[in-house]
Amino acid sequence: MEEPNKTPDPASPTQRAEQELPLGMRVAAAWSWRLIIIAAAVGGLIWGIVQVRIIVIPLLIAILLTALLNPVVDWFIRRGMPRWTGVVAALGVFVAALWVLIWLIVTQLRDGFGDFSKRSVEVWNEILDWVQHNTLGIPVDQLDDFMNQAMQLIENNQGTLWTGAMGVATTATQLVTGLLLTVFSLIFLLIDGKRIWYWVVGFAPARAHAAFDASGRAGWVSVGQYVRVQIFVAFVDAVGIGLGASILGVPFAIPIAILVFLGSFIPFLGAIVTGGLAAFIALVYNGPVTALIMLGVVVLVNQIEGHVLQPLVMGNAVRVHPLGVVLAVTTGTLLAGIPGALFAVPIAAAANAIVNVLAKRQWEDGDPAAAFHKKDQVHRAAKLRAKLAAKHARKGTIA
Repeated sequence: MEEPNKTPDPASPTQRAEQELPLGMRVAAAWSWRLIIIAAAVGGLIWGIVQVRIIVIPLLIAILLTALLNPVVDWFIRRGMPRWTGVVAALGVFVAALWVLIWLIVTQLRDGFGDFSKRSVEVWNEILDWVQHNTLGIPVDQLDDFMNQAMQLIENNQGTLWTGAMGVATTATQLVTGLLLTVFSLIFLLIDGKRIWYWVVGFAPARAHAAFDASGRAGWVSVGQYVRVQIFVAFVDAVGIGLGASILGVPFAIPIAILVFLGSFIPFLGAIVTGGLAAFIALVYNGPVTALIMLGVVVLVNQIEGHVLQPLVMGNAVRVHPLGVVLAVTTGTLLAGIPGALFAVPIAAAANAIVNVLAKRQWEDGDPAAAFHKKDQVHRAAKLRAKLAAKHARKGTIA
């Protein structure tokens, strides 16, 4: 005897509501809440980085310097020398290069600083005199009222200015702290960078160690290429502006070129400050016409850097599209100001290399972290046996 057909259970109200919605809307909703969670996680990460920026920024600077100096260390190791000799040599070359640049700036400016100050005061007085006898149709009384209002505003906001001065002092303290942290991080990354890297790899699941290691190494190569190309870009900026100053007869051409070279590592602000300084020196010594020409040279060099060197040369070196370089720098500036602009391109280059390795599955099977630690233990045991053998040999010689 056949059982009567069972009446299907009516769908719940929630299921009926979902069935009434179009498939496209349900897919869009599923994407939306997942994207919201991802955006919240990224925002929380950025907020956390901002809170500990006094640690993060020096560490990132140390990583960039390590990428620059590590080839020097490897050169010594390939010739059979101890690693510490390469580290000392790399740090010595870096410090010596900075010292030479600073020494050139100081020696070039020391003799002419007094004359520069005197001429600056004279130019300022000429500007004030021009303002008082201006031909712009602005009454002198109105200019005096404006100056008096500015002075009154300063007097009324002395407390705010004092607070700002304290903020500068705090920033100076943080600068010293960050500098020391950068130096210590650089030293330890040069000495023990590989062990630190495999310690980081160890936080990933064991089955992901190979992919983690291969992608990280690819990102590291991109960061090294970025640092070397950035030095080339800064050199081109320095030569262009320094040569322009020399042709125009502007004094202190060498210090100007060195300041441009150092300032080029700080995107946007460095170019503005050093270019403005070059134009001001031209104004003080050579007059307004030469100053305008000097300003034009600065703008031209910066345009070549921004539209040719950065997108094309930098983009080819780090294998990021020129549009990606421009967007990365702009986004980094909006999110984190000058540090964001400084680290945007290397982060984008590293991310691009990491994604390419992961997408193409360019890694070998196995656990590189476990292999490194095993090899490191064998090396440590061999060193310990060598020390013990040398100790016993000394005791035998003494006996």
